[in-house]
Amino acid sequence: MSARASASERGYGTAWRKARAGHLRSHPHCVACSREGRIAPATIVDHIIPHRGDQRLFWDRTNWQSLCTPHHSGEKQGDEARGYAARVGADGLPTDPNHPFNRGDAR
Repeated sequence: MSARASASERGYGTAWRKARAGHLRSHPHCVACSREGRIAPATIVDHIIPHRGDQRLFWDRTNWQSLCTPHHSGEKQGDEARGYAARVGADGLPTDPNHPFNRGDAR
């Protein structure tokens, strides 16, 4: 198994840091907290669709969202690892159509 490339090698260099700072100035609140009815400062610019090295997707500003650290490092990372979001709605049912329950293969 090879070592992961550095942040700079993955595209997170000076240009990214400048773009990130500008995005957070324009969008200072966590979008996930906002969906939950809370206001919290965002600290991370997240790629909604993981870019996996695709520079077009990496720099596509419509693919960026502001998140707080707990939402990015906990919830979003877990969603990506599972392949679906585990959140439930007010009715107690999963909100993600890709959730196993909504696909009919819940156990």
